[in-house]
Amino acid sequence: MTDAEKPQGIFAPGSEFFVGCNYWASHAGTAMWRDWRPEVVEADFRLLAENGVEVARVFPLWPDFQPIQALTGGGQSFVEMRFGERPLPDTPAGRAGVDEVMVERFRELCRVAEANRIKLIVGLVTGWMSGRMHVPPAFERVNVITDPTAIRWQVRMVRYLVRELRGCPAIAAWDLGNECNCMAWSDSPSEAWCWSNAITSAVRVEDPDRPVVSGMHSLQCERGAWTIQDQGEVTDVLCTHPYPLFTPHCGTDPVNTMRNAFHAAAETRLYGDIGGVPAFVEEAGNLGPSQSSDEVAGNYLRNMLWNCFAHDCRGLLWWCANDQTLLEHAPYDWAAVERELGLLRVDRTPKPTIRAMKAFGEILDRTGLRRLPAFRRDAVVILTQSQDQWGVAYASFLLAKQAGFDVEFQYAGQPLKPSKFYIMPSVSGTHVIPARCYHALLREVENGATLFVSSDGGSLEPFSTVFGIDIATRCKAVAETTIRSEEREFDVRCRAEYQLNLVNRRAEVLAVDIDDDPIFTLCGYGRGKALFLAAPIERAATETPRAFFPEAPELYRLYATAAEAAGVNRRVFRTNPLLTLTEHELDADTLLVIAVNNTPALLTDEITSAPEWVFDSMVWGEPPVEHGFTVQGNAGAILKFRRAR
Repeated sequence: MTDAEKPQGIFAPGSEFFVGCNYWASHAGTAMWRDWRPEVVEADFRLLAENGVEVARVFPLWPDFQPIQALTGGGQSFVEMRFGERPLPDTPAGRAGVDEVMVERFRELCRVAEANRIKLIVGLVTGWMSGRMHVPPAFERVNVITDPTAIRWQVRMVRYLVRELRGCPAIAAWDLGNECNCMAWSDSPSEAWCWSNAITSAVRVEDPDRPVVSGMHSLQCERGAWTIQDQGEVTDVLCTHPYPLFTPHCGTDPVNTMRNAFHAAAETRLYGDIGGVPAFVEEAGNLGPSQSSDEVAGNYLRNMLWNCFAHDCRGLLWWCANDQTLLEHAPYDWAAVERELGLLRVDRTPKPTIRAMKAFGEILDRTGLRRLPAFRRDAVVILTQSQDQWGVAYASFLLAKQAGFDVEFQYAGQPLKPSKFYIMPSVSGTHVIPARCYHALLREVENGATLFVSSDGGSLEPFSTVFGIDIATRCKAVAETTIRSEEREFDVRCRAEYQLNLVNRRAEVLAVDIDDDPIFTLCGYGRGKALFLAAPIERAATETPRAFFPEAPELYRLYATAAEAAGVNRRVFRTNPLLTLTEHELDADTLLVIAVNNTPALLTDEITSAPEWVFDSMVWGEPPVEHGFTVQGNAGAILKFRRAR
C-alpha cells in the first residue's frame, strides 16, 4: 500500500483540526473495565463534550480483554491456554482468548461517545500504561514484541476486537496501542517492524477503511529499533507525545516560553515530514502541578494549540481527561506525576486547560477555519547521520521561526525534496550523508539552489571546491565560539566542541571569529550559493537554557542571513522574533497569516507586508493600533491580507 493509498480519515489533508483528550474513567482509572460503572462513563463523556472535547483516545486494557493463562505440565512444558481454570470456549471470542463481557462494555462506551458526538481513537494493544505493564498472565515476563506466541495471541485479539467493533460509528481510527515500544526492549529495527506490521495487518484485514495510528513515542531517525521511517511505512498516521519533562532539550525552559510553545509542533512536523504520512499530537501535558501551576498549564496548552493548528498538526489530545488523586492502585500509588493530569478535577470542576481547549475550538468555529490551507515553507532541513537529530531539528525549526521563515524536514538518506534553499545543521562525525545523496544535493546547488551548512566538526567531501575555503586545522575548542560582523551588526557566541580554522580561497566572508579569521562564508557554486558556518549553533541552542529568550545571543540572525542569500521573500513580516507568523494562501488574491505570541506577556509589534499585499481585516484578534498589532500572551491572532490592485 502506497502512502497515497493509505486511509487517513480525520487526519487527511484539509481535514478539520480537532481537540480532545485521552480517557480513563474518573472513578477507576486503568481499573475501569473491571470496575465498570456505565453511569460514571456517561457523566464523564457528557461533561467532556460540554467543555469542547471532540476526540477521545480510549484503551481496552490488554489483560482485561484477553485474560488468558498458560497452563503447563512437566518441566514447565506448555499444555493449553485457559481463562484461569476455565477452558477457552469454542467460539470466535474464545478462540481469540477475548472476554466477551469486556467487549460489550466497550460497545457501551462507543454508544456513549456517539451520543455525545465524541470520536474515538482505540489503542488496541494496551500493555503499557503510565509507568506500569499490563499483560495477560500468559505473558508475564515475556518479550511481547518478539515472542511468537505472544504475537500470535495479540493478532487474534486485535482481529476479533476490530471485527466486533468496526460497526461503531464513533470509532475514527485504530491505534496499535499505547507506547508499545515501552512494552519490551530491543535494538533491532526488524523486530519492531515485524511486530508493527503484524498488528497493522491484523487491523487492515478486518477494517481496511479506517486509518491505523502508530501509537509509538520517542521515535528516532536512525538509532534504536523504533524509527520514524519504519512506523511511517507500516502505519497510516504517526503521533507525538511531547512532554517537556521526558523529551530531551525541552525541560530546559519554563513551559510557557518559546522553546516549549513549539515542542509539540516541531516534533510533529518532524515525524510527518520524515515519515511521509500525517502526524498529530496524540498526548500532551504539563505533567501536573509539580511542573507548573494550573493557570500556566492552561496558557501552555493554548500556545501549543495555536502553533499546532498553524503548522498542519491535524489535532491535539491532552493527557488526560480526569485527575486520579483518590486511587490507591498502581500506577497512581507509585508515581505522584500520574495523579493530577486531568482536564477535570476529582470534584468534576474544569481546570484552565479544558477552558483553553474549549475556547480554542470556539474560535475555529466562529472563524470557519477548522480547515486551514497548508502553510508556506521556504527551506528543507536535511538531518544527517552521527548527530542528535531531534535536538538539531528542534533548534533548526525554532531558529527559522525566529528568523521569519518556515522549514520542512528530511533525513540524509531519503530522496532529496525539491527546494531552492537547503539547510544541513550541525553536521558531525565522519558519516554525515551518503555520497550519492550529497552529490544529488550539490547538483541542485549547481542548478541555482542555496545550501547552508553549520558544522559540529563533521566531514564533507567535496568541501573546498563547494565552499571556497579550506579547513586548515580542526581541534578541540577551549572557549566559546565568537561569530561577529560589523556590517550585519551582530556579535554572538555559542558553545562548540571543535574549533575549525578556516583559510579563505574565493568565498565572501560574512562573519569572523574572535581572531578576525573567517567563520561564516558564502561562495558561488555553479548557479547557486554555498554558505558555511564553522559553529554548531543548533546543537548549542538545544543545550543552552534560555537560548530563545529576548536577552539570548541572536543566533537566529545567522539563519536570517542565509535566508536572505537564498532569496527567501516572505509576504508578511514582523520585528519581534518571539512573535511568529505562518502564511496560508486561501486563493491567488487572499492570504491568511497566523501570528502567535510565544511569551506569557502581552506583545505589540508591527506587522507589515510586501508592496503587492495590503492588510484587509482581522479574522480573529484585536484590531491594529497606532503601534501595530497586539496579541495576548501565549495566544494567537489571524490576519487577512489581499493582493493590492
